[in-house]
Amino acid sequence: MSVVGEHQPALETQLSGPQPLIGEKSGKESPTEIIEGPKHQLQNEWKLWYYENNKDREWEQNLRVVSPFSTVEDFWSVYNHIKSASEIRNGCSYFVFKEGLKPMWEDEGNRRGGRWLINLDRKQRHLLDAKWLEVLLCLIGEAFDEDGDDICGAVVDVRGKTDRISIWTADCKNSTRIVNIGRKLKERLELRETITYESHQDTQSKSSSSAKHMHTV
Repeated sequence: MSVVGEHQPALETQLSGPQPLIGEKSGKESPTEIIEGPKHQLQNEWKLWYYENNKDREWEQNLRVVSPFSTVEDFWSVYNHIKSASEIRNGCSYFVFKEGLKPMWEDEGNRRGGRWLINLDRKQRHLLDAKWLEVLLCLIGEAFDEDGDDICGAVVDVRGKTDRISIWTADCKNSTRIVNIGRKLKERLELRETITYESHQDTQSKSSSSAKHMHTV
C-alpha cells in the first residue's frame, strides 16, 4: 500500500507493507518498544474510539476512547493491539477522528457536514479489514491533500446484513472538496460500485431506509 503526502517522506516506508500482529493479539512487543530512533509525526493528531452495542445503556455511554495517536509508530501500535474490524461483534463500530472532534452528529465540528458511504454485503466480510485499513492509511497519510482539511474522521460499522465504512466531512455544502474526496476514496479502494454522499441532517431526518444522496461517484 502506498502513502500519499509529501510532508513526511518517511511515511511511505513506515505505513506500507505488511505489519506484524503484536501485543494482545500475538504476545509480541509493541512498535513503541521495539522501534529505535525518532518517531515519525503525522500531520494531524487522531483518536480511535470504540462503540460497544449495549442496549442497556444510552448511545453515548457505549462510546469510549481506545487511544490517541499522532505518530506512525503509535498508529501501528494501536492498530495491531486491537481486534480487526471483522472480529468485533455485530452492532459495534470503530471510529478514527481528528483530535478535538467527537464521533457524533451533534458535535460542533460535524453537525454541518455529511459522509461518504461504502456498503459491503455480509458476504464481503472478508474484504472489510483491507478496505478499512486502506481508509485509515488515506486519512493519516493525507492522501486527500488539501481536501483532507475538510475530513473529520472515518467509521466502520459491523452489522448483521451489511457492513459499512464511511468518511465524514465538515461541510456538506463544500461540493468540490466532497467530490474530490469521493473520487480519491473510490480510486484507492478500487471500488467498482457507486458510492454515495449524504448530509448528517438528511440522515437524521430520513423517513425511509436511506437518506437523500447529495453526491455520487
